[in-house]
Amino acid sequence: MFAVFQAGGHQYRVAQGDTLTIDFLEGKSEGDVVSFSNVMLVGGDKTSVGAPFVAGATVEGIVKKQGFNDKVLVFKFKRRKDYKRTRGHKQPVTTIEISGIKL
Repeated sequence: MFAVFQAGGHQYRVAQGDTLTIDFLEGKSEGDVVSFSNVMLVGGDKTSVGAPFVAGATVEGIVKKQGFNDKVLVFKFKRRKDYKRTRGHKQPVTTIEISGIKL
């Protein structure tokens, strides 16, 4: 069984046991159980398609890690003017493991 759900403006296709990195979930710590009710599709033996969401369907997961993505470097310059700037950014993310899909 698999599901497509929406979290943080992104859509993810998951099955039970999958590990997934999503946008940072505020107020959650490692080991917490999270539930997503914005399920758009549940597939398997019987497929349910929502309009836009499937009523009563939830995707549950366990928070494995709160951390940061790899650093993204931004470099800008102006030619012939001795102007160079380097900036870095590390996006906060949450890693979850899908524990179940309920219909």
